[in-house]
Amino acid sequence: MRLKNQVAIVTGAGRGIGRAIALGFAREGAAVVVNYSRSAGMAEDAVREITSFGGRAVAVQANVKELAEHERLVAAALEHFGSLNILVNNAGIEIHEPFLKATVETWELTLGVNLKGPYFLSRKAAEVMLGFGGGKIINISSVHDVAPLRNRAIYSITKGGMMMMTKSLALELGEHKIAVNSISPGAILTDMNRKSLSEPGNTERVLNRIPWKRIGDSEDIVGAAVFLASSESDYVTGATIYVDGGLLLT
Repeated sequence: MRLKNQVAIVTGAGRGIGRAIALGFAREGAAVVVNYSRSAGMAEDAVREITSFGGRAVAVQANVKELAEHERLVAAALEHFGSLNILVNNAGIEIHEPFLKATVETWELTLGVNLKGPYFLSRKAAEVMLGFGGGKIINISSVHDVAPLRNRAIYSITKGGMMMMTKSLALELGEHKIAVNSISPGAILTDMNRKSLSEPGNTERVLNRIPWKRIGDSEDIVGAAVFLASSESDYVTGATIYVDGGLLLT
């Protein structure tokens, strides 16, 4: 087990990519704080699945946009499992909004969830990791950190910001043996994009841009996440792994 005796917080872990990572970590021996904002039932279901194969997990409600709620996540890791070694900043939001109709409300909400929240939660987690000799911070970004997405400019801006956040935190935390890396998924079928990908002609259009000729699923992200959380990647920091079936090549 590559993550034996490790303790991880995974934000937005009730469904989609976050859930897959939480389960993948647990299968590799990690105890997991399964964070959710509104999906309590799905988070509890993830915990039940983890405990069903002998893993350890607890569901903890917190909205990453609200900085005052970050303490709840970190405290849960320490109280239930005794340490904190891994943070996965997975929670995210994407709002379809053309630039010429952009609102301040969308800007504040999207930056709060996608960038401000992960930044300050990383600080809170890093402060605790210092006491355990280091750790791993993994940011779940998107191929739209380098390729803009039409009618989702604010979302793309936050993902571009996450790339620089990853590099900046890696630079400052390296001396403390805290590695900071990103995973940027391509077209992965989740609740966030299921409606868009199911629109007539859209699936075919996307597939035509993917050399691997299939749309990804959440499980495709797990291998990269486990690698970055494990000791196998101890000399990797400030990097972004693109898991996109070759989408960016086209």
